[in-house]
Amino acid sequence: MKKLIGAHLAVFGANVIFGINYVVAKGIMPDYLLPRPIIFLRVAGASIIFWLVSLMFQREKVTKRDMVSLAICAIFGVAVNQILFFEGLNLTTPINASIIMVTIPIMVLVFAHFIIGDMISLNKLLGIVFGFIGAVYLIIQGGSISVGSNTTLGNFFTFLNAASYALFLVLVKPLLKKYTALTVMKWVFSFGFIYILPFTLPLVTESDFTTIPAHIWLSILYVVLFTTVLAYFLNNFSLRTITPTMNSAYIYAQPLIATIISLWATKDRLTYVEVVAAFFIFTGVYFVNFRKGKKAAT
Repeated sequence: MKKLIGAHLAVFGANVIFGINYVVAKGIMPDYLLPRPIIFLRVAGASIIFWLVSLMFQREKVTKRDMVSLAICAIFGVAVNQILFFEGLNLTTPINASIIMVTIPIMVLVFAHFIIGDMISLNKLLGIVFGFIGAVYLIIQGGSISVGSNTTLGNFFTFLNAASYALFLVLVKPLLKKYTALTVMKWVFSFGFIYILPFTLPLVTESDFTTIPAHIWLSILYVVLFTTVLAYFLNNFSLRTITPTMNSAYIYAQPLIATIISLWATKDRLTYVEVVAAFFIFTGVYFVNFRKGKKAAT
């Protein structure tokens, strides 16, 4: 029970960090840095930190077969995930991207069923539906969906990113049963750094880091230390105990957390929209994670 509670607290904490990141990262791009230099700093910084921390613990020996699996996980969890998300967001609108991203739990449910045999129970389906309704309702109330030639490619990139991250959550689960989250993240980000290097380094060399003010550096530090290192670690730590479907259900809380932080930052007031969305989102989380079903849905 303690491990289960710890896993739920870890994944909730990770999604709180991700939710805050929407507000923090918005102040960095594109005025101070373009997306790809940010990706470089995130992945390089995370790789260095994971390696330094791993030196404080006993080294785990990873088999050659699992090393290949880690390299594959890095493709979907770091390289494709990071690049397509930022490039997609550049071409589409935040509203479109947010709606597409909340499809991740749905894709996790499908991938987990076919790849690792995670049962699709009726309660999980109800939970996914409730959470999806709540998240989309909250996002749409914040603006309108944009459809046009400029946004179509961005929407497609964002969808591929969401599918990539969903696949990563499923593929990494078996590895987290054999190795610690620290070992898995160390290798995933190391391989990921190799993958993103040719796509990011040219723009890094062209960026002027001397003009970035101190408060923006603090935002970058948050993105690297909290959004990348801590959130990824907590997310994968939770996967040692709970299923990928349970883990991904907490993604629905991200737009709610981002909205609450935005309300707090602008000193705006809470409306019925946030209350209704919160009800649907946390009802969905309850059904996916806590309510036991008697039989699986086919």
